[in-house]
This record gives sequence, C-alpha cells and structure tokens, in this order.
Amino acid sequence: MTPAQSAKAALLEQNLQLAAAFHDRLPIAELVQRRCDFVDNLLRSAWQQQGLEQFAISLVAVGGYGRGELHPHSDVDLLFLLDEGLGCEAEKALSEFIAFLWDAGLEVGHSVRTVAETLKQGKADITIATNLLEARLLAGPELLFDELYDAIRSNEFWPSSDFFLAKRDEQHSRHAKASAFDLEPNVKSCPGGLRDIQTIAWVAIRHFNASRLEELVQYDFLEPYELEELLECQHFLWEIRFALHMASGRDENRLLFDLQRQVAQLMGYEDATQLAVEQLMKHYYRTVRRVMELNEMLLQLFKRATLGHALEIVPINEDFQRRSAFVEALRPEPFARPDDIMRLFLLVARNSNIKAIYAPTLRSLRQARQQLQAPLMDVPECRQVFMEILRHPRGIAALSLMHKHGILSAYLPAWSLIEGQMQFDLFHAYTVDEHTHRLLLNIERFSQPEQKDEFPLGSILINQLPKKGLLVLAAIFHDIGKGRGGDHSKLGAVDALAFCKLHGLNDHDGRLVSWLVENHLVMSVTAQRRDISDPEVVADFASKVRDAVHLSYLYCLTVADICATNEKTWNNWKGSLLRDLYFSTQRVLARGKEKPVDIRARVREHQAKAKKELLRRGIKEKELDTLWTRFKADYFLRHQPNQIAWHAEAILKHRQDEPLVLISKHTTRGGTELFVYCQDRPKLFATVMAVLDNKNINVHDANIMTSKDNYALDTFVILEQDGEPLTQLSRIQSIRKGLEKALSSDNPKPPRFRKLSRKMKPFNVPTQVSFLPSSRHGTSMMELIALDMPGLLARVGDTFHRCNTTLLGAKITTIGERAEDFFILQTDDGLALNAEQQQRLAEALTQALSQPTLN
Repeated sequence: MTPAQSAKAALLEQNLQLAAAFHDRLPIAELVQRRCDFVDNLLRSAWQQQGLEQFAISLVAVGGYGRGELHPHSDVDLLFLLDEGLGCEAEKALSEFIAFLWDAGLEVGHSVRTVAETLKQGKADITIATNLLEARLLAGPELLFDELYDAIRSNEFWPSSDFFLAKRDEQHSRHAKASAFDLEPNVKSCPGGLRDIQTIAWVAIRHFNASRLEELVQYDFLEPYELEELLECQHFLWEIRFALHMASGRDENRLLFDLQRQVAQLMGYEDATQLAVEQLMKHYYRTVRRVMELNEMLLQLFKRATLGHALEIVPINEDFQRRSAFVEALRPEPFARPDDIMRLFLLVARNSNIKAIYAPTLRSLRQARQQLQAPLMDVPECRQVFMEILRHPRGIAALSLMHKHGILSAYLPAWSLIEGQMQFDLFHAYTVDEHTHRLLLNIERFSQPEQKDEFPLGSILINQLPKKGLLVLAAIFHDIGKGRGGDHSKLGAVDALAFCKLHGLNDHDGRLVSWLVENHLVMSVTAQRRDISDPEVVADFASKVRDAVHLSYLYCLTVADICATNEKTWNNWKGSLLRDLYFSTQRVLARGKEKPVDIRARVREHQAKAKKELLRRGIKEKELDTLWTRFKADYFLRHQPNQIAWHAEAILKHRQDEPLVLISKHTTRGGTELFVYCQDRPKLFATVMAVLDNKNINVHDANIMTSKDNYALDTFVILEQDGEPLTQLSRIQSIRKGLEKALSSDNPKPPRFRKLSRKMKPFNVPTQVSFLPSSRHGTSMMELIALDMPGLLARVGDTFHRCNTTLLGAKITTIGERAEDFFILQTDDGLALNAEQQQRLAEALTQALSQPTLN
C-alpha cells in the first residue's frame, strides 16, 4: 500500500469514527475540531516526508480550514507562502506533495505566492483578503508567516471601514440570490446561514484585530447571552452541514429534498404528529431567523463603530425619534411595560418613513421579548394597541416588522406554533408563518396603484370592503391550525373566533372572520377543480358564500393566498378562473335562487352572437346551420360565442378528412386554447395527452365533446411550464404537427415518457380516487390525487378507454408534486358509472399509476 493509499484509508476510517461520534451526540464543535486536527497531522507528516522543511516555504491553512472548521468532506484550502521564487527542486517536491493530498482523497484548493504577491492579490480581492484573515501556520518558517500575518493585520491592508462596506455589499449580493426560506436551502450561503455568522466574525476580526468571535464580549460589543445564542445557532447549522456531508458523501451544503429525510434521521428526529423532516426544517428556519436578526443588529453596530452616526434625526415624541429610516428609543429602558413594545409598532404604522429598528433599540427589544412572562395579548393595554394597528391603513407594515422580530409570536401564542413550520412538498415554497406574512403583503399590494394590472379585480374590491382589518385577521388565522393534526381550517376558525371575542369585536365581525378562515380554500377549489360553466356548480358555491360582502372578502383572501404559496403558482389562467367565478356568483346572488339560469336562452344567445360574427366574415348561413345541426346543445352552452365562431369557420374551411388542430393566437382565460376536431376514435384523449406531455406542455382544462355524427370537438387550455401562454410560432407549429401526425395514424407508437425528476423522487403520493355527487344527469364526477409523474394524463386516458369510460371534461391542477385532477365521466353507453364500475375504474387507475416511470 502506497503512502497516499494509507492516508486515504486513514481518512476513511476517521470519517467512520466521526460518524459514530456524531450518532452518539458528541458536541459538534469537538467533531469539527477533531477533523481539523487529523488533517493538520496528516499534512505535517506528509510535509516532512516530502522533505519540504528544507525549503523557505510556509504551509498555511486559510479560509474555513484556517478557522479550524472542517467537516467530513470540506475543502482543504492551503497557501504555500514563499520567501522568493520557487526553485526547480522545491517546485518538484511541492507538486509531489499536492499530488499526494489529492491521491489521499482530500479536496485541495491551493495557491503558491510570495508575501508581496499575496498582499497585492488580497488588496484587490475581498474574498482573498477574507481568507487570509484566518490564516494559520501548519509548517515551515514562522518568520515568513509572521511577516504576512502582521501585514494583513495592519490598517494599510484593508482599512476597517472599507472592509466593513465590502463585506456588507457582499452579503447583500448573496442574499439577493436566495431566500432564507428556500425549500432546498444552502446552509452556508442562504440568508441566516453560516456565512452570515462568519461575516460578523470577519468584520470583528478586522475592526478589533480579534482572532475569535468570543473576543467580541471582551470588547463590550456583544453581550454574553448574544454570544451564547450565536454559538448555539452556529453549532446547529454545523450539525446539519456535518450530517449533509455524511449523507451525500461529498462537500454538499444544500439541504436537497432527497437528503432531508436522511439528515433528519442522522440528527435524531423521529416521525410524530409532524414528520421528522418537518421537525428538522422547522428548527432550521427558526435558527436562520435568529441569525438574521443578530446579523442585522451587529452589522448596524459595526457600521456605527466604523462609519459613525451620519444619519438624519427627526423627533417623533418624548420616547422615540427617527434616525433616517430607523426608529430609535430615547429612554434607557424603553420597554419597561409590555404595551411599550406594542406602541413601538404603532409608531411604525403611523410613520411611513420608518423601515427598521435602530440597533441599540433592537437590542433592548430583544431583551424585553426574552423577559416576557406571558403572551402580550393577555394584557388589555396591548390588545387596545393591537386593534389600533389592525385598523390603521398601514397596519400591515407594522405587522410585518412585528413578525420579523418575533413580536407577533410574543403577542399570539398560536403564531409561535407555526413559526418555521414547513410542509415536505414542492407546492408550499415557504414556512407557514412566512407564507402568511407574504399573504399580508399581498393584501397591501391590492391597494397600490401600480398593481392594478396584475390584480384588476382585487384592486377594486379591497377599497370596497367595509373593514379591511377583518380581512387581515382572517389572513393571520387562515393557516394557524397547521401542524396540529386535524382540519387546519376548522382549528383556525375556532382560534379566530376566540381571538375576536377577546379583542372586543362584535358577533357579526367575529363570525365573518371565522367563516373566512374555515372556508379560505373553497373558492380556489371550486374555480380550479370544478366545472364553473355548470350553473349548478356556481349556484352551490353561491349558497355557501351567502352574500356579496362575503364573496368580496373571500375573493381577496383567495387571490392573496394563492400568490403567497410560491412564486410560480399565480398566473393569468388562475386569475381568469377566479374572476369568472366571482362574477358568475355575483349574478346568482343578485338574481336570487328563485330565478335559475334559462339554459335554452343561453344556447340561443351564444348561437346568435356567433352567427352574426360569422356572417360578417362571409360564411354562408345555410352551411353554418347545417354544421350546427350536428352539434349537441351542450356544445353551445359550454363555449363562448367567439370560440364557437372560431371553431365553425375553421371546420367549414377544412374540407379534408385529416384531423383539424387549431391553436389560438389569443389567450383564453390566461392560457392558450387548443381545439381538436376529427372522427372520434378510441384513446383520442390519451393520444393528445401523450403528445403534449412529450412537448413539455401543461394541460389545465379539457372540454371533451362528441357531435351527433361521432366527431370529436375537444377543447383544451394549455400553458408552458412557467405558467405562460404559448407565444413562439415555431413551438406552436411543432405541437400542431405532432398532434396531426399522431391523430392521423391508425397505430400511433406507444409514447416514451420523461423520467421522474430528482426533486420528485423523494415524494410518495398514494393514488386516491374518489367519486362526488354529480349535478349533471347521466354523469359521474371523479377526483384523482396522484404523483404528478410524466405522462400522467396519457395513462389516465388509456385507463378510461380500457374501462369503457368516456371523458366529458377535466380540470387539471398541479400542487407541487401532487396532481389533484377532476373529471366528468360517463359510461360508453352514456350513463353514470354505477358502484361496481366506479370500483373497477379506481382499481385500474391505482394500478396504472403505481409505476412513476414508463418507457
């Protein structure tokens, strides 16, 4: 065995020992130091074996290795510090030393420079300068290293103020690239991660010429309890990083979905009411929020120390002043009473120039928060101030800052339970508390003139609501029951009603808030997963809503909720569906249930409007009447006049026997309309779905119809993967040609579906099939929940064919990794499915969807 192979075996053995020690819950700081000590000894031994001690070269650890922080697969960053140029013999020995390290399995980052070269590059690059601050001598001449050490500690190398500004800008740039609440966060670089802690240490080292974070207490810059909190957060993040390295077998700092379960297991979490992985991530998100607050406060204090107080001061009252965009307390103990805390945030609501809290005041607030003995809402004076905040036009700005600094949790105990609460799925991009915070900000956006184009209806309704504060309360409580087990909507409704009573709201307002919480998903489900062109569906929804005021509140809450779920959820298609449902319901409420929609009158109206347009375009009335005699009344009821005209003109001009495929140039409900007209055939729906899936197209709506003479009249609303309509001409042509080819073939080739993506693999979504009561005679309504696998709809269509089931319509909804689809079905004989047929179809679907990949 070669020396490199022996070293590699020793490193692997040490990794096993570290893994065992980690499992035994030894302190993480000890494990990180053990790894560092082991690598130190290995490098020093190799340095001697290569005979490098005879040369004027210092072996220097820099970066994280210089700090003494090494995880199982961390990079080993080295600086080979030269007195002068490298001779041939020394160069050969150094090359062999580096090769040995690589052969031993270490990931080495290295540079070879003289002191002058090192200082020159360090002055030009803040990253190099930062790595040098933590330089540590491993072997070689001490005098050479001391020359570098003294130079980088001098004010000429990087003045403290310049260094602070560079690191602050670097952090801002890093934070702009990621969110603290990413589903797959990077524990090093995400806001609130290890880099934020290191940034504090780096600035301290530069400013105070310190060597360790602990020294900040000696300089009266950090309180002992703040240091303890910072180290506690650091050690937890180290534990995650250490477990990530063990689970992945590489230098992996991202908490990827396929690693999260294993990391949770390694760290000792177990499934309970909440999954082990959800408990881990809850602890993580709470930790990064603490780090972010400490980082903000300490960097502000560093800024004062390095750059001074050059901020405009504006008096507010005898207790507070505004220092530029910061609110600052004037009394030495500004939060002696609990309601003093609340009054700080009332000032934020009343003063639009206040954006943040000044560092000394934030330190006092943190101390007051930690000393609270009971929830703030238990104090009558606090409740009074809270209601003032709630009723203020800028109340959401104050609530946002309360959330950021943990005061919403200190006020409302139920809020503290959802802080950091995540759901292990691809749909909910944020923790429950952060999602709710973003929902509140969306409500605020409705009132902003520049948002009218994105929220045309919401921007009108928000100003018509009798009491905006009731909507804000419903938003706060809508998901507050999550993580407890049971129906979170019902749990939240109970909490909301109790909160309203405690805060003196009248019965009507309390019941409205509670109703909104309990029903906050109803409008979204109805619009996206029901056939809202069916008058019975709209009438049923109207009976739940009861009046126009409830409808307006629910619409605003629904839109704000969807937009706050993740950045990709909201699109024009969903916006259009919700607006259509709003106006349809409004008409039903205005008309009253005793005056149902006249179906025949609507059919005649649609025909008349379409015919008028077609005659204007030169279509002969006789040809049009002949065509329409082939169509059933349902076709005219479920299409708008402009769609009917578009279809009819194309069909009359399409004299061939080939399939007709139309893709609209204009958006339909925010999507692109696809129309297929051809002789009906077995598995037509499955064929269309397979082609669209292979073209990476999302289908959101399907309206499946057959003419009296057995021609398919199928309409689909399709979108790109990013939720936008199709616009690229070449792509539209490719999809049309692909469909025409597949529909013209008597024996189309079996489709080859894409493989399941990496992000989807960790998720298990059991297939669920349920049948709902149908309002349409002779039809069955089915809901399908399944993993959103490639080719899902094609497999569903194939299963319908094998079970002698005809598809009439579909609403397709993707919720992260889950497909939640709604289908209107009947037997091939035109009847509703009986219990036996429903059972057979459910079993067939479950079997067909049990394999996530199909080639």
